[in-house]
Amino acid sequence: MRRPPSMPPNPHAPKPSLSVVIPCYNEVNTVKDIVTRVLAEEVVDEVIIVDDGSTDGTRAVLAEIEAERHSKVSIYYHKRNQGKGAALVTGFRRASCDVIIIQDADFEYDPREYALLLKPIQEGVTSVVYGSRFLGGTRKAMNFWNMVANKGLTLITNILFNAILSDMETCYKCFRREVVAGMTIHARGFEFEPEFTAKVLRQGIRIVEVPISYYGREYHEGKKIKWTDAPIAAWTLLRYRFFD
Repeated sequence: MRRPPSMPPNPHAPKPSLSVVIPCYNEVNTVKDIVTRVLAEEVVDEVIIVDDGSTDGTRAVLAEIEAERHSKVSIYYHKRNQGKGAALVTGFRRASCDVIIIQDADFEYDPREYALLLKPIQEGVTSVVYGSRFLGGTRKAMNFWNMVANKGLTLITNILFNAILSDMETCYKCFRREVVAGMTIHARGFEFEPEFTAKVLRQGIRIVEVPISYYGREYHEGKKIKWTDAPIAAWTLLRYRFFD
């Protein structure tokens, strides 16, 4: 999958097909709008929504989306809440396009940047691209301790796997489907991010980062990740570096 360093990017390479996987849990106020924004992007060929046991009315909104019978949209339901990682695994199994992008069901990340994420893969530079919130893109100020946790976990990742990432915890992960085709993902919650990153780096893939914008929401607006997820993420990195 990796292009030898001596070979330059190919700007004339054909566009790979793109699946967008949207894990969704209790996002009644945002899911319909984010799906509309995703479908507005010409690079998108397939949208897979996985509802992870929502109880706030999200499923009624998803039923409205289903009723529209959009040819690009497929929706799957978990009977009970299992966690973001479990929803992503379900989505990956259903994806059929060349490349997959992960999109949260809120407005923190901007689908208009898909083409930016896709470009290094299309040109053959790499098979995995991360959108970094810390490389100079437009950014709404995030909670200070969330930033500290993100930076700390990214530093641990770089030390353990000899990498130079700036944002391991980013939602925007874009990769060729075969990267996950043979990957067993055990994570059921937010520990998906470190597990996926560790297993990508263990394959010898050098992740390319591109700057993205970020409009972080507050906890009263529905933000779900908590400080207790940080030690779980750190243990996950150690597990997949030394014990698994």
